[in-house]
Amino acid sequence: MTTDDLNIFECNSYYQGYIDKAKDLDFIHGFKISLEETENLLKDLNEEKLLYRYKPEKWTIKEILQHLMDTERIFAYRALRIAREDKTPMPGFEQDDYILPSKANGREIDVMLKEYETVRNATISLFNSFPSETYTNKGIASNSDISVRALGFMIIGHERHHCEIIRQRYL
Repeated sequence: MTTDDLNIFECNSYYQGYIDKAKDLDFIHGFKISLEETENLLKDLNEEKLLYRYKPEKWTIKEILQHLMDTERIFAYRALRIAREDKTPMPGFEQDDYILPSKANGREIDVMLKEYETVRNATISLFNSFPSETYTNKGIASNSDISVRALGFMIIGHERHHCEIIRQRYL
């Protein structure tokens, strides 16, 4: 399954940019590819690079990695609820409010990368556990319709979006 299988009613157009960044990837295999891409990008960076901000109000690379993990957990939780046919609307979340309490900049990158790998492997297991017919199930998150498979592609595309920013503005 690829993003070409999605229809325009499976997610809010706000997320289309993320989905487009996953365009070349098969659904489940894309999780594994993006895991490898992100680990390769971050694993050899020194602490100075990891704590760099290109503007005072922007996140560090460690904060970006924490944001990726937090967002993946939230999107995976949404996918679980929708796959299980929970019709309760899910609220949005304010990503900036998550960063400071995470204290990401004080964490060791090796520990963070291990956590990231664990989160991703849990996401892969979760999406693999869904019967294929549930991939098109839709629910409401952040006041918009969203499908299980759109959430999967959004996880991949969101990660690729932030990795592009890291390459362009941090390295």
